[in-house]
Amino acid sequence: MRRSLALGAFFLVILAMAQAPAALAQRRVALVIGNAAYQNTSPLKSTKNDAVDMAAALTRLGFDVVDGTDLDKRTMEQTMREFAQKLARADVALFYFAGHAFQSGGQNYLMPVDARLNGEGDIDFETLPLTLVLRQMEREAKTSIVLLDACRDNALARTLARSLGTRSSQIGQGLAEVKAGVGSLVGFATQPGNIAIEGEGRNSPYATALLQHVEAPGKDVSGVLMAVRNDVLQATGGRQVPWEFTALTEEVYFKGRAGAATSAPAALPPPAATALPVDYDKEMEIAFWNAVKGSKSPAVLQTYLDRFPRGTFTGLARVMIEQLKSAEAAGRSRVASLPPPPAPAPAPAAPASSPQALARALQSELKRVGCDPGSLDGTWGSKSEQALEKFARLSKLAVPTGEPSEAALQGVAGQMGRICPLDCDRGEVESNGTCVAKSRPEKTTVKRPARQKVEQQGSTPFRLCVGARVLGLCTH
Repeated sequence: MRRSLALGAFFLVILAMAQAPAALAQRRVALVIGNAAYQNTSPLKSTKNDAVDMAAALTRLGFDVVDGTDLDKRTMEQTMREFAQKLARADVALFYFAGHAFQSGGQNYLMPVDARLNGEGDIDFETLPLTLVLRQMEREAKTSIVLLDACRDNALARTLARSLGTRSSQIGQGLAEVKAGVGSLVGFATQPGNIAIEGEGRNSPYATALLQHVEAPGKDVSGVLMAVRNDVLQATGGRQVPWEFTALTEEVYFKGRAGAATSAPAALPPPAATALPVDYDKEMEIAFWNAVKGSKSPAVLQTYLDRFPRGTFTGLARVMIEQLKSAEAAGRSRVASLPPPPAPAPAPAAPASSPQALARALQSELKRVGCDPGSLDGTWGSKSEQALEKFARLSKLAVPTGEPSEAALQGVAGQMGRICPLDCDRGEVESNGTCVAKSRPEKTTVKRPARQKVEQQGSTPFRLCVGARVLGLCTH
């Protein structure tokens, strides 16, 4: 009896292990840092809370968390070294940093609380490059996720920029783009080159949204960050747009549907709702957005949603459209004695448009309104220039011609229908927006009645007949 009970218990244990989610065997590690008490630049209010709350949430999700707050340079390096030792053979590695950071020469640097930046040489000795963490994570872990709530206003970075004189452009606003390696995702609290808002509550807007959604069951990391983006857009009135660069090779879930974190098989396709078209051109989208985001017309902003219905700035575009419509409605209905409503918040800066992407976007819009620019390859030649000049002449809009510009792109994008008439060759006519050959009229033949022989009255019944040898008169 005792032996049978032992065997039964053994088989129950084996069965439970076989049914356990695969995620229980995963190794997931996280590094969480929140620096607030900066000694040589403006201190931050919420970053320490952000890190403490994020570390607690990740611990509940089963991550092996290394965390620290208000770290100086030496302690920050030691904490990162401890994290690196845990990375070996990790399935998922996550790094969350809240604090000051800046970009120099296109690279991002994280600031310990004791950092001093009196000159360019201090960057290497006083800060920690983000690439240091990324290299460690991408080398050891199967999947790497980096979340940076570090795009704060940084007086020390401005001081460093002034010290560089003519090379001050090396120190950009906010953080620079990061090209994620295969199997990695890098998320920013706001788009590259912009400043994130710290907020007035316990947590920053970005951290508040992350904490709201990171423990939601059945939602992969892309779904979590999409929900975060929408929450931050709403909380900041469209001034802050969370941004990601991703090269993930599988869907990653913080918390599975049954309450356990898991990674979906790589063979599963991404959800159809978030799939981008195969011909999606991200650079052209950025160029298009930079051209229309400053418009005060909801119709012009709507053109972005029409061209890029699942683009990066769709949530922001909708918020701005609603703000403009509300301002127009308030302007029509308000009493003269009341103060005017507040102006819509300005659109946050997007990454700068590349000249080729701007040219491609303008060529595409010119072709849409019927002004043929030639090939849509971003090479701005004489045919593209002539197409823009023709558009300006026929639309009677004062758009700059010659070289591609955001003002010209906004002007062309705002036109709903054809502007340039269709130029058809000789022998062709326009039909339903295309040139077709003219139809030739069919030849018609008129049948004439047969000529009738009419004998004149009074004519002689005789005629002259000539035979082979005889000449004589013949009668009818």
